[in-house]
Amino acid sequence: MASASLQFFAFILALFGVFGDIAATLLPNWKVNADVGSNIITAITQMQGLWMDCTWYSTGMFSCTLKYSILSLPVYIQAARTTMVLSCILSAFGICITTVGMKCTKLGGDTDSKNHACFAGGVCFILAGIFGLVPTCWYTREIISNFLDHTIPESSKHEPGGAVYTGFISAGFLLIAGVIFCSSCFKRQQGAWIYPPKQHHFPSTEQESNAGYNLKDYV
Repeated sequence: MASASLQFFAFILALFGVFGDIAATLLPNWKVNADVGSNIITAITQMQGLWMDCTWYSTGMFSCTLKYSILSLPVYIQAARTTMVLSCILSAFGICITTVGMKCTKLGGDTDSKNHACFAGGVCFILAGIFGLVPTCWYTREIISNFLDHTIPESSKHEPGGAVYTGFISAGFLLIAGVIFCSSCFKRQQGAWIYPPKQHHFPSTEQESNAGYNLKDYV
């Protein structure tokens, strides 16, 4: 019962991780630059994401521009696009597989099949967390290195936006959920290896009858 509750808790964490992963992939505020200038009325907030760049004015106007060209983008943005999409796909697969493998569901067949499905879902979550953690770390490193570079003007420097923090938290949720699912299945299999089921050997009736026949011959 405790293992089933722990798996359900891991499943909730994985759901938060999946939704956060998708939101971080689509949000345009991976890096933010606030240019107030001399007049607060004409303040501009520039946001750059993986798929679009947006500008928000203090007057309430909001405009976005899609990044159509792929080859013109920096390498870290191209890598972030690929890995974040892979993270979303793997986490979605993990949700489907662990739904079958959890103990609180009636899907998946016998206990061994459910354990294997649960372990496979945990591996998907761990891979999704790694794929989500790599681009956020790389993207944050590029932002910090550009911010500390004195040759870059102040107007071109940015700070990490909300999408980066969302990606970090989502990757952590997915990693924790994957470790919980894999460890719960591993403990069960390890117990089966340490304490194998006892096999009872019963003599066959044919041997008993043959033994009785031979005794009668010698009497």
